[in-house]
Amino acid sequence: MSDRIPFRVQPMLATLVKEPFDRPGWVYEEKYDGYRILAYKEGERVTLYSRNAKDRTATFISVAEAVAKLPFRTLLLDGEVLVFDRGRVSRFQLLQNQSAALEYAVFDCPYKSGRDLRSKPLRERRAELEDVIKKSRSKSSRIFASSRMAGSGWKRTR
Repeated sequence: MSDRIPFRVQPMLATLVKEPFDRPGWVYEEKYDGYRILAYKEGERVTLYSRNAKDRTATFISVAEAVAKLPFRTLLLDGEVLVFDRGRVSRFQLLQNQSAALEYAVFDCPYKSGRDLRSKPLRERRAELEDVIKKSRSKSSRIFASSRMAGSGWKRTR
């Protein structure tokens, strides 16, 4: 098996709407105030890309190091690098100043262990993502699955 992920993706981005809505089959996640980052783990190499394909590995080295510790040879994660304040609210200003520990809230897992998961339903990719998080080598890892919201997104489910 090659350690190279055979494709590159664009991150899915939020869509601005005038009012909250609730549609069957839709999943609502917490909106974080950070940088959208794709993390490619290809063997020993981890590269972090911004939503406009700029390499941000050196900027967010602690996130890259945390991804490198995940026990998978190949992995693609789509998430948001952020910093929480004392009340666990993400704050962009804290992120810009890097005045607290960086965290990586992951929304999706499009590739894992040589398998392209993009054609799988989101619930299956979420299960793969939760497996990645569960198998993290460090209990203090700053990588976590994004919080899901109930119904129209007004209440957290987890």
